[in-house]
Amino acid sequence: MEKATYFRLERLSAWSGYLLLVAFYVAFACAGILSPISPTMGQQGIHDFLVHHHTGILVGTVIIVLAVPFEYPYVVVTSLQLRRIEGGWGLISMLQLLSGVVAPVGFFFPMAILSAAAFRPGQHSLDVLSAMSDIFWLMLVGNACIQVLQVWSIAFGALIDKRPKPVFPRWYGWLNVVLGVLFIPGAFVFLTKTGPFAWNGLLAYLIPNLAYLVWKLSTPIVLLRAIKGEAAEEVAEQAEPVASGGASVP
Repeated sequence: MEKATYFRLERLSAWSGYLLLVAFYVAFACAGILSPISPTMGQQGIHDFLVHHHTGILVGTVIIVLAVPFEYPYVVVTSLQLRRIEGGWGLISMLQLLSGVVAPVGFFFPMAILSAAAFRPGQHSLDVLSAMSDIFWLMLVGNACIQVLQVWSIAFGALIDKRPKPVFPRWYGWLNVVLGVLFIPGAFVFLTKTGPFAWNGLLAYLIPNLAYLVWKLSTPIVLLRAIKGEAAEEVAEQAEPVASGGASVP
């Protein structure tokens, strides 16, 4: 593959991070789930919610299904940049790659479950609809914890890079350390229905959601800078042999 094509594909993969961010929020807005329902909502309330948002939930799921595949080039290009730090495929780049490949499942499967509940809510009992709604919210919010190792692998790679022109800036490494910590409270949604650790709580939902927003906004920026630096290194490496070959011998 020509290097120009290679770097073009890397840049497109980095931009896909913004595509994912927009698609996810549009899908959740269509489904009426940008603001979670209360974990204490009664069965009739859940039924009414599913009926009222029937079309939006189904459309939102379609958007998620179409958008999720773009997570993979985004994850791969991130690991390709981490690979530069390690000098080849290593623990950090592979850990980011594997955890990044798994993470989209945490969006698709919960939305598929919610769609199954909304598909024909009139033909299911209130007990079934309530259980499916619970599964959706517990999976969606609890999934945030899966991304802890992903962001921490990026952080570690950024912080151990000692080259004069690092692949990722150190501030981005420390940002990922903090973001990983902020994702952790999502794991506690399984323990309570009220308070900051509930699926609509400050620590389990709002703060991890904001952390995800910051991560998706900042990562494409540093990826595009890293790709630009990689391209510059490639040009410099190609120029060195030419310069050496053209030097005159006294």
